[in-house]
Amino acid sequence: MQRTCWTLAVSLALLLPSTASAAQNKDIPPDPVSDPLLITAGFLNHHQDLKYRLLGIEAYNKQDFENALRFFRRASYFADKPSQGMVAEMYWKGEGTPVNRPMAYAWMDLAAERSYRGFLLLRERYWNDLTGAERERAVAEGQVIYARFGDAAAKPRYEAELRRGRKSMVGSRTGFAGTVRIEVPGPAGSQSIDGSKFYDERYWDAKKYWAWQDAIWARPRVGKVSVGEVEAVKNAAPSRIPGTAPDIDAPVPEVPQEPAVPAPVDTP
Repeated sequence: MQRTCWTLAVSLALLLPSTASAAQNKDIPPDPVSDPLLITAGFLNHHQDLKYRLLGIEAYNKQDFENALRFFRRASYFADKPSQGMVAEMYWKGEGTPVNRPMAYAWMDLAAERSYRGFLLLRERYWNDLTGAERERAVAEGQVIYARFGDAAAKPRYEAELRRGRKSMVGSRTGFAGTVRIEVPGPAGSQSIDGSKFYDERYWDAKKYWAWQDAIWARPRVGKVSVGEVEAVKNAAPSRIPGTAPDIDAPVPEVPQEPAVPAPVDTP
């Protein structure tokens, strides 16, 4: 019962960013996924980490675990640590897939790659529950996962996606994005949003984007923790899985067919 309680609490916590840490830093932009109009405007077309995490959350909440896992894996392919944590949880609990504790550990080790405290805590909990044979399997399987989904492979492919997104913008938005309105078509007519939200460079410049992610996810909520667990995380090594060559061109995980979204239109 104790195991079930904390894994369920963790699953729910990993779905949402830590707004408390974000509120302490004025340089952190608003979370774009909290603005339905911004999402409809096509912002997620070039932010596939956020796009597929949201689709994964939607499927998960409907208990469509098989497709939720597929969506979270796609988001993981684009360096999304919360989605990698959810993949780990689903392998651990057997949601949408048979229970596979070594695979779960490998994915949680990956989620903790940037030393985000919450994921490190879960990684250590997983490791302590594995048998010796399971630990050996976790380390072996983890090398394959890191090659495809680790930051060395996932960040470059995501940064390339951001560059394509910036190039697809009409002209340079720097300095006058606030004078541009984005018209979003809909069944009840179009709505418009301020271009400064859509074109905020913190969402498009790779270094600033990763800094935003770090600020949001440095301390995600994972329920109750003990002093001993805090110390274990503080002293935890970066990873138990040996380094491996990144496979940047690895195949993209398949996902269910998605509905078409009307294209937004820029207006002066």
